[in-house]
Amino acid sequence: MFDFQSYLSSMLAEGQKTGCFPAAAAAIGVKEAVLAQTFIGEAPLPGDRPVNAHTKWDMASLSKVLGTTMVALKAMEDGTLSSNEAVKDFFPDAPEDKRDITVFMLMTHTGGFNPSFRLDKMLKTPEEAVDCILHYPLDEKPGVRPIYSCMGFILLAKMLEKRFGKPLNELAKERVFLPLGMTETGYCPSPDSQCAATEINPETGKPIIGVVHDENARFLRGISGNAGVFMPLCDGIRFAGMLSQMGKGFLKEETMKKAIQNYTLGQEEHRGLGFQIAGSEGCFFSPFVPDRCFGHTGFTGTSLLVEPESGFWVLLLTNRVYPTRNTTALFPFRRRLHAEAWQAWKEQ
Repeated sequence: MFDFQSYLSSMLAEGQKTGCFPAAAAAIGVKEAVLAQTFIGEAPLPGDRPVNAHTKWDMASLSKVLGTTMVALKAMEDGTLSSNEAVKDFFPDAPEDKRDITVFMLMTHTGGFNPSFRLDKMLKTPEEAVDCILHYPLDEKPGVRPIYSCMGFILLAKMLEKRFGKPLNELAKERVFLPLGMTETGYCPSPDSQCAATEINPETGKPIIGVVHDENARFLRGISGNAGVFMPLCDGIRFAGMLSQMGKGFLKEETMKKAIQNYTLGQEEHRGLGFQIAGSEGCFFSPFVPDRCFGHTGFTGTSLLVEPESGFWVLLLTNRVYPTRNTTALFPFRRRLHAEAWQAWKEQ
């Protein structure tokens, strides 16, 4: 039997030594079974307490799956949201070029929105964000091709908030995190939480700790459709176990099958409903895992890969942007981890 625990511990030690990240927490599993979990580094800063299962990590864009996507899928399942509903159904005064952009387009990143622009550089208050996004020029005609967009997911979250009359953090807590037993996961962690540090803030010269790293999410007071979730490994294992069992105990299998279908086959990016799907050139999974794998990444160094047929999964949480985002060493490391771990599991 392959020793996944020794392998994962060795990989994280190598990753830290080679500058991929200063600290990390990771786990490998199959459905509910955890084959390995390990931690390395100190949090929030080197010299502080060692990382453990309860250290909270800034999920960055993995928040799109943890929060916004799960709230949307659950709403579709209970009939309170349709993938065919459009921007005009939530914002009747939306400009003509965006009125017919659907929930489906937003979730598959085919709405044509610009990937990201700095709201804090353009606006005075977060309340102006929707109007700004709706009036910002599209990069592409809606429905033509996938353009990964934080702005589209910020808008999607605002649509969900309007539908339910509650902010995203409350929706995610009530509809996702608590039902899954993810009691330590959420937006805007308390000041006494042990959160891994992210980038040194160039404006203050101090590390960002317990405050979302993404500038747009920070401008939106830490509650945003594109980023903002903080999660420890212990809760991430619960989430991975649910996804790897096609929504067991949370979503219907039919819902998950729709969510992980590749709706942009043949395009530069492969997209499901909120999820990235393996198989496109240069994707984060590795070319040596099956094309049916699905998951997501976060800019801060977080990622989740799930292989749905076997239930195999890999969860990697790091603060690779500390002290600076100007490093890409994590990317080949992550692809290697996925490839080697999957191969070892397949040969069991």
